[in-house]
Amino acid sequence: MSLNIVILAAGQGKRMVSACPKVLHPLAGKPLLQHVLETARLLRPARLAVVYGHGGDAVRQAFPDADILWALQAEQLGTGHALEQALPLLDAALPTLVLYGDVPLVEKATLERLLRQSGAGMGLLTVNLDRPQGYGRVVRDAQGQVRGIVEEKDASDAERAITEINTGILLLPKDVLGEWLARLDNENAQGEYYLTDMVARAAYDGVSIHTAQPAAAWEVEGVNDKRQLAALERVCQRQLAEKLLLQGVRLADPARIDIRGHLVCGREVSIDVGCVFDGEVRLEDGAEVGPYCVIRNARVAVGARLAAFTHIDGASVGANSVVGPYARLRPGTELAAGAHVGNFVEIKNSRIGPDSKANHLTYIGDAEIGARVNVGAGVITCNYDGASKFITRIEDDAFIGSGSQLVAPVRVGKGATVGAGATLTRDAPADALTVARARQKVIAGWKRPVKKLAK
Repeated sequence: MSLNIVILAAGQGKRMVSACPKVLHPLAGKPLLQHVLETARLLRPARLAVVYGHGGDAVRQAFPDADILWALQAEQLGTGHALEQALPLLDAALPTLVLYGDVPLVEKATLERLLRQSGAGMGLLTVNLDRPQGYGRVVRDAQGQVRGIVEEKDASDAERAITEINTGILLLPKDVLGEWLARLDNENAQGEYYLTDMVARAAYDGVSIHTAQPAAAWEVEGVNDKRQLAALERVCQRQLAEKLLLQGVRLADPARIDIRGHLVCGREVSIDVGCVFDGEVRLEDGAEVGPYCVIRNARVAVGARLAAFTHIDGASVGANSVVGPYARLRPGTELAAGAHVGNFVEIKNSRIGPDSKANHLTYIGDAEIGARVNVGAGVITCNYDGASKFITRIEDDAFIGSGSQLVAPVRVGKGATVGAGATLTRDAPADALTVARARQKVIAGWKRPVKKLAK
């Protein structure tokens, strides 16, 4: 179906107690509004409009997408008034679907069902709640036909007993939107122009009103405060975990995983508890992720194993590599197949060759390391002089002794050995032992200073 989609996103969100516009608060790593936009685009609308207001500049800057038409609601006078601001941007010959920037989890399938069932009439997405307090009630006649929506503050006791509530999501038929908006009034307890009054208008004009319901009530839950945001975060994470489980991923505990972006998993992938995945992350076949790892914008290749508390950001891990525990791979790091990076090792903007190892307490920055290199405990590449970065190159089969400092720019040749505790400021030749440290001295009879006691 060709249609307009309008997303109402102008609310201030006072109950969020935040200077951040409500629709920019993150859910699963993405702003609330982004979730709605992504779902809306799946329906391929002819026109996609967002009504913004509070924090308008920040909202527009967050979404510079060319397909979005923006309408400003300078004063928040109700949902009907908000939709009216978008009217000049819409195609009057098409029906209009209204969504909300703070109702982020509605599913494409639910919206498609609403569109199918509505036909040329009005479509209304409703849901039945055991505790409908705070929501507008759907009023039906004796034949079960929808006659209107009454907001709770305007409802009678009998109307408040109704459990079917209005979600706010509705499909408005073509050709009538402008006329219906012009006939709205604000004679209600809030003094606002309610979009829901259009339901009664449709019934009065003899337009058929069709309802549909979501598969789960959480699809239409909105966010008005941080408590609701936290509750939806858990719902969202559970749904993401369920999808992974159905794909064959082993999750040690589906309730203890956080995906804040896009996680793609191959076959036989295993993820332990407490892991966070941010941005674009790919775990290939057989990858194992230990507990409490944080992985952001990274690729973990076939058979690689990440031990507990590993942090990876903007890096790639080669096939059958082993990383961690307590390792940190920073942006620009590339581990080749079979590399080993151990506990308390930090690597930044470096390439580590096949089967090379840095297993203990080491910093490697701006380095190119070949194959089968062994980097001992406590080794540091001194890559920064306070103004510029320099490269360290270590060729195949080199051995770097523990506690060494490689002052870049410097090259360690193929098969070279650097003795423990060396401070290397010149190249170390291939197939030779290089030792660069002060001669050891023993001073007999030396006395350690004694701390003087205060009088």
